[in-house]
Amino acid sequence: MNFLYFDPGLGAMIAQAVIAAAAGVLLFSKNVMYKVKSFFGMMKEEDDSFDSIDIEEKDSKENDQ
Repeated sequence: MNFLYFDPGLGAMIAQAVIAAAAGVLLFSKNVMYKVKSFFGMMKEEDDSFDSIDIEEKDSKENDQ
């Protein structure tokens, strides 16, 4: 009978591979779902809470008076 020898380094390597695979699948699936939702127009338009930092000419005239 042949017995396999698992040292702690191999166990850590297997755990790292499993965690990396799970993270890769999660990130890949989020990217795919984003593309599918945007293709079908199911994405919500997010309004920026900040205005543009560019100063418009009309804004500067209102503040000067």
